[in-house]
Amino acid sequence: MQFYKRFADETLDENGTVTDFRLHYPENFNFAYDVVDTIAAEEPERRALVWCDPTGRGRIFPFSELSELSNKTANVLRTYGVRKGDRVLLMLKRHYQYWYILLALHKLGAVAIPATHMLTTDDLQYRINAVGVNTVIVTSDGPTADALDACVCPTLRTKLIVRGKREGYIDLDRAVEKSPAAFSRVQTLATDPMMLYFTSGTTGHPKAVLHDFTYPLCHIITAKHWQNVVDDGLHLSISDTGWGKASWGKIYGQWLCGAAVMVYDYDQFSPRKLMDIIRRYHVDTFCAPPTVYNYLVKRGIDPESFKSVCYAVTAGETLDGSIAKLFTEQTGLALHEGYGQTETTLLTGNLVGMPPRQGSLGKPSPLYDIRLLKPDGAYGGPGDEGEIVVIPKNGDRRQNGVFMGYCGDDEALDTVWRGGVYHTRDIARMDEDGYYWYISRTDDVIKSSGYRISPSEVETVLLRHPAVFECAVTGVPDLDRGQAIRATIVLSEGYEPTRATEMALKKFMSTEAASYKRPKQYDFVSEMPRTISGKIRRVALREAK
Repeated sequence: MQFYKRFADETLDENGTVTDFRLHYPENFNFAYDVVDTIAAEEPERRALVWCDPTGRGRIFPFSELSELSNKTANVLRTYGVRKGDRVLLMLKRHYQYWYILLALHKLGAVAIPATHMLTTDDLQYRINAVGVNTVIVTSDGPTADALDACVCPTLRTKLIVRGKREGYIDLDRAVEKSPAAFSRVQTLATDPMMLYFTSGTTGHPKAVLHDFTYPLCHIITAKHWQNVVDDGLHLSISDTGWGKASWGKIYGQWLCGAAVMVYDYDQFSPRKLMDIIRRYHVDTFCAPPTVYNYLVKRGIDPESFKSVCYAVTAGETLDGSIAKLFTEQTGLALHEGYGQTETTLLTGNLVGMPPRQGSLGKPSPLYDIRLLKPDGAYGGPGDEGEIVVIPKNGDRRQNGVFMGYCGDDEALDTVWRGGVYHTRDIARMDEDGYYWYISRTDDVIKSSGYRISPSEVETVLLRHPAVFECAVTGVPDLDRGQAIRATIVLSEGYEPTRATEMALKKFMSTEAASYKRPKQYDFVSEMPRTISGKIRRVALREAK
């Protein structure tokens, strides 16, 4: 099924790598109506969603069923006051209800705000009040509703719950069962706000990132030309529905390109159980953050589990080359790294047909005009390093795939849109063949004794030592050097946080790293401080005493 070609024109080179990509869509494009409902009408039994959980329960949803369920849900939500433009917060884990609830919100023209169930009362109160949320839909599993009930939020008027009942909440599952299946199209525009994600909040309060209804179309490249999804195949991306990564790998681009989405609804991550799911359901394409690959490799891969997988990709943080090499040796699958932000879709990637370079972010997506902006204000070329920036192709801020703005924070928007370009605040260098190599965030570069040091350079070396399961390198104030390098380390099983372990690491680094790149401090921790989306909070490490 080449459904995505109804909305895009593309050019491929002799290797099948996309070199040019242009979108075309009606001014009222809406993914729920124009993709899901259309596929449901043309191929009602086409598989859309394959869901299972650790207890052995499972369901397969064809497009026809998701279309009908989204209509029924839209009717329920409208009954309880949800209207076009309303902001609705979703905390639904990986429950299958998420998919048809999200589609219902698209049909209503409401702004969906996916969020993780791990939010605390303070987290929730900040988000609800920051953007004026009036409706929240939560899971009954765990303490999510308890956290919500402790919030003081003047705009919040309606609370709904799935998978259970609770006083003060509407039982959405029961209401959907009794709801009519017909729903008339609400008129929306492609330029209307559709979805809002809060950033990870690695530095300061999370910002509210707003995307319009063209956002799903921009994930065609994500799915087709990076993840290499298979027509009528099954794609598995490891992500909670509250993370932006869910939009990258669990709905939009995959359905546009003919692949079904695999959903494993778990609470506790287990490499063994994950591999069982991949094998049992014959997953074709797989996407996971580097942390998952790290666990898979260090806890032992069962090669049989990956026999059905024809393509594997990763994004989110820097992937250690030794982990990638071991994964490839044990599965036969090369890892194709990609890069983007909550504010964007895929910016660069080791795209289909392109020889993957381990550790590289790949080359720019043809959807964007991407450059490296050097400190002197000039654009860089091969051999240069600079900040990754996006130059709008039509000359203004409205670039398909780049967010509309930070809700309620024009000052923050002006900070990243300067000089007519979008500043990612990520530093990279370009090699002679045009591949980008990540260095650090603009505020993560360590300046020590006159040297500029990328944390990832040091981390890559540290991870070669068997004692290091996970690490993060930061700069801390130092009177003599300006900054000293501190390594925060989670140890592998069998190693203890002793002076002997520290000395072994220092000895290792003395032979494996240049003197100016060697950590002066070693901190051993049981776990890293993380954002709710799983990224390491380097600001917390820098501030640690």
